[in-house]
Amino acid sequence: MFAHAIGFDDAPFDRAHRGNVPVLGTVYARTTLHAVLRGQVRRDGRNSTAELARLVALAPDHLHLVLLQGIALAGFNVVDLPALHAATGLPVLVVARKAPDLDQIRAALLTRVPGGARKWRLIEAAGPMEPCGGVYVQRAGLTLPQAEQALGTFTVTGRVPEPLRAAHLMARALVQGHSRGGRA
Repeated sequence: MFAHAIGFDDAPFDRAHRGNVPVLGTVYARTTLHAVLRGQVRRDGRNSTAELARLVALAPDHLHLVLLQGIALAGFNVVDLPALHAATGLPVLVVARKAPDLDQIRAALLTRVPGGARKWRLIEAAGPMEPCGGVYVQRAGLTLPQAEQALGTFTVTGRVPEPLRAAHLMARALVQGHSRGGRA
């Protein structure tokens, strides 16, 4: 069902950084890299959903799935999963190695991040993180069994799907000049 996917991850940034942060997208046909896209989102901003939708529109038009390495990019630039699903017409699958500490995230958003209440509502609207295929997922536009099937299709090394693993490695290399091998 899911043969082509795009995976997004943000580049590392200094804690004091307050500007734009690069975001890399890798387009895969199963386990073969087909394209790389680059965009940027504002640190703790509100433009991640629009920027990801823009990048998906630039990708080859045979995509079946959008993969995200977490629901937020560039700190707390939270992606609106239903809106990204609606804007692209594609299912969206958020992948995390471990379940997030939602109490800690909520406290940080509500006390330290401008627009934190809105961002917390987006996280709540995305639904709970669910265990799936050795990772945790949030999803829009696909069932849990479909999410598990997608993870099986795109995961080669470790537990993270290849489009996300490659985006993570490339984003790190873009900023730091190198990336660590192994599992992302």
